[in-house]
Amino acid sequence: MIIYGINPVLEALRSGRVKEVRLASRTSERHQQVLAAARDARVAVRNSSLEEIDREARGGVHQGVAATVDDARVYSVEELVQAADGPALIVVLDGIEDPHNLGAILRTVDAAGAHGVVIQSRRSAALSGATAKASAGALAHVRVAEVVNIARAIEELKGLGVWSVGLAGEAEAAYNTIDLTGPTAIVVGAEGAGLRRLVRESCDFLAKIPMNGRLSSLNVSVATGVALFEAVRQRGVGRPPSSPR
Repeated sequence: MIIYGINPVLEALRSGRVKEVRLASRTSERHQQVLAAARDARVAVRNSSLEEIDREARGGVHQGVAATVDDARVYSVEELVQAADGPALIVVLDGIEDPHNLGAILRTVDAAGAHGVVIQSRRSAALSGATAKASAGALAHVRVAEVVNIARAIEELKGLGVWSVGLAGEAEAAYNTIDLTGPTAIVVGAEGAGLRRLVRESCDFLAKIPMNGRLSSLNVSVATGVALFEAVRQRGVGRPPSSPR
C-alpha cells in the first residue's frame, strides 16, 4: 500500500510497517524528521520527483513524502475485545464510504484511547493512502476488524459482553444519559442514510446528540468524537491508546 504525507509516514515508520520512503525534498526540518525516523527504522530512502509522488498520491496532499508500507493487520472482533485493557470501547461503522470521514474517525479513536474500529468489507472506505492521510497517521496505531455483516458483528459483540449504542437522530434518549462505563460499542451510520434498519434493530440502545441550531445532524466523525469523549468522561480515563501488536 502507498501512503503519503509527513505525519502518516512518520507514524508508519514508528509502527515498523514501512518498506521504503520516497522524498522529493530533504531541506525542511520536517523532512529531516522523516529521514531520521527512516534511519532509526533502517528503512531505505529514495530520492523522487514531485511528479512521481503526485502520481502515487493520486491528487492527495503529500508534502513531498510517500512510502510503501505493509498492509495494516486486520483483527477479528473478538481480538479487539480481548486486547482492551479495561472495559472495551469500540466504534462500529455502518456504511462509512468516505475515506476522509474514516480517517477522521480513526484519529478520534486513537485520541480517545478506544480499543478499535469495526468496518464492513463492502460499503466501507478502504484502508488506503487517503484514509491514512486523513487520520494524521492514526491508521498505523488503531486496530481495525473487518467483517462481512455489521448486524452480525453487533450480535458477536453482545456474546462477548459488549453493549451496543447506536447513534440515531430519532432516538429518545440523549447520548450522555446512557451508561458508557461498561464494555461499549458506539455504532454510527453514514451521513444522510444513518444506521440501516437491521443494524439499528441490533443495537441494545439508541441515543441522539441533541441539536440546538438549525442543522439536524453533525458530521459523522464529529458525532463519533462527541460520543467517544462522553465515554472517556464517564470513565474518568486518561490513559494513552494501545498500539497494535
